[in-house]
Amino acid sequence: MRFFDPTNTYAERNCIQNHKKDLLALGTRAFVITGRSSSKKNGSLDDVIAVLEEASVPYKVFNEIEENPSVETVVKAAEIGKEFKADFVIGIGGGSPLDASKAIALLIANPEESGDCFYVEKDLKALPIAAVPTTCGTGSEITPAAVLTRHDTQTKKSISYKLFPDLALVDGKYLLSASKNLLINTCVDALAHAVESRVNIQTNIYNQMFSNYALKLWGEIIPFLRSEDELTEELADKLMLTSTIAGMAIAQTGTSIPHALSYDVTYHNGVAHGKACGIFLAAYLRIYAKHKPEDVDVILSLLGFETLDDFAAFLKEILGIVTLTEKEVLFYVERMMENTSKLATCPFELTREDIEKIYRESIVVE
Repeated sequence: MRFFDPTNTYAERNCIQNHKKDLLALGTRAFVITGRSSSKKNGSLDDVIAVLEEASVPYKVFNEIEENPSVETVVKAAEIGKEFKADFVIGIGGGSPLDASKAIALLIANPEESGDCFYVEKDLKALPIAAVPTTCGTGSEITPAAVLTRHDTQTKKSISYKLFPDLALVDGKYLLSASKNLLINTCVDALAHAVESRVNIQTNIYNQMFSNYALKLWGEIIPFLRSEDELTEELADKLMLTSTIAGMAIAQTGTSIPHALSYDVTYHNGVAHGKACGIFLAAYLRIYAKHKPEDVDVILSLLGFETLDDFAAFLKEILGIVTLTEKEVLFYVERMMENTSKLATCPFELTREDIEKIYRESIVVE
């Protein structure tokens, strides 16, 4: 068994101000990576800038990270960061800015490299990275993965480098301005992380401690997800904690089949990442239960569901349905069968029939 987690993580209210010394210790010229508007709206960007300006640290903000960031956007940002002579990177936002910040930090630290280096094996190091999550699903602040959109292959794929942030500053208050739909989609991403780590071929007692705790926490937030209640500060902290704990789980194992299945429906059909993962969870567990029913029983028990049918109905209730054409289903099934690295995360062999069955149970076919 093996456990590795080098990220210095703080989770508390006013986290950035409380731990500004840790943030400022990372470098002397900050390149701040974020999306177009959410970090400004929720106050996280202002909190980071306040610390940098108080310490007279030069900084530059790149706020063009799109949802499901592309290799091209990352390369563009890295060129700006090189010109600015940044020596550390601060990612603020959901999974997209945080993943992008890792890849950007890698390119800035290796100015002779291009975006082609992301998917080859080289001995490359990145600039120091701080991560400030503002959604409750990614876990990227505590994982080594950086998933980018590849337009050349029309899918999403993790880069070949494991880049743990040096510092994670986790504050639930940044969720308070988020829409209910965003909270649901990102929460379901965290659920997928906890489930997929629990049933991964790499699973062991270490990652299961995180998976089990995240699943228990997730079960406690189900009433909120089903309600029209406003998000409270206490619940915001729990949502963020659940996301970070689930991130700690996949940091040890990586994700598995539902994530792999999600990439095509996100790229080609525009389905939000968390929703795209969530729609496949129940059907995958149904096949998994034929081989290892005890694992699925543990997951359902921790979440508070009696049966897989109950779990599937709940996911459909909060996520709605996704509709694909017959042609799309067959195309995506073939693509999945070519993804040998993700298929290998399943502890038993998945057939083409299995993958097609997961699709047909998870979506509506036109």
